[in-house]
This record gives sequence, structure tokens and C-alpha cells, in this order.
Amino acid sequence: MVRLFTGFVCLVLPLAVFLSSCQKDESVDAAKTAPQVKIDSAGKQNTAAGNYLAGKGTLKIKLKDSTYTFDASLDSIAFVNINISGTEYYGITAINKAHTVSFGISTLGAPIAEMPGNVSGCQFLLHSPGKTDLEYTLTRNTAPEDYGTLSLEKYNQDTILAKGTFHTYLAKDPKNSSAFSVVDGSFELKVK
Repeated sequence: MVRLFTGFVCLVLPLAVFLSSCQKDESVDAAKTAPQVKIDSAGKQNTAAGNYLAGKGTLKIKLKDSTYTFDASLDSIAFVNINISGTEYYGITAINKAHTVSFGISTLGAPIAEMPGNVSGCQFLLHSPGKTDLEYTLTRNTAPEDYGTLSLEKYNQDTILAKGTFHTYLAKDPKNSSAFSVVDGSFELKVK
């Protein structure tokens, strides 16, 4: 059951990344051709209550000896709330403008500042033209409650949409005995 759920969450997060990416691209294309009107576009881009496409801020992910940075002014970063059969989850999804790097992480529960949650799903994808794609997913070497933590320092306060950190363990191979890498990250996102 846990593997089925983890697989389902891993499928939902990339879908949310794709949708937020398309919304970001559409808003950029529309901005090029539409007359300039001052409106709150973030509200129009949200597809469900509690889902926000960040307009400013960064998401940083450290994996092995590399740090990957998503910039909300260029890339698509979304804070999402998901309800699956009455169970709430929240998380962050991101895809870069070139669509070569994407990331998603989620935890069980509702987003509450200063209340860390256990990571329930995470996926990191790297696509380099001409090279083999790399896909990192949660390690199978630990129990689900030991997948890591997602901590919100601030959520929906003042101008901050979400600010916090995460710590998890990802593997390139879904086998139980696969070697895993420690992944640490931070984010500070604003809607405008």
C-alpha cells in the first residue's frame, strides 16, 4: 500500500510541475501579445484553492556535489495542496525554463509554519540532450517515516508564500538495496 501511494504521489507531483510550467509559459506568451493591464495574475493562474505559482523567489537543491537553483522569475515553481481520497498533502514542484531539470517534494498534512512534516514523495529529474536521463526517487532502504522532513518556517505570511527547508534521501534505482544520496534544500517563495 505504501509503495502504491508513494508511486501515486510521484506521478502527481510531476503532473503538477508540468501544469504549472505550461501556465508560466502561457502567461509569458500572453504578456508578449496582450496590452499591459495591471491585474493580479497569480490568482488567475491557480487551478485549485491553496495552489500557488510563485512569481519571485528561489528553490535550491543540493545533491551530491552539485547545487541546482530554480528562480521563480524565470522557472516555474508551484506550492501545491493535494487531497487524495480525503487525505491532505502539500509540497513544492519546479521545472526550469529549458525543461531539463524538474523537482517535486511532498508531505502528509496541511501546511503549517514551524511544524515539520515527514516526506511522503520526492522526485528529481535531469534531462540533458544527448545524454542519459537521470531520475532520482525516494530510497527504498528506509521505512516511510524516515524518508526525511519538509519544514515550513513561514507559510502565507506577509509577502512570503512559503519559506523553509527539506532533507531527504534519493536513489537512482528503485531496488531496495540501491545506494542513495542525501538531498538538502531550501526555498523562499513569493506570489508577486
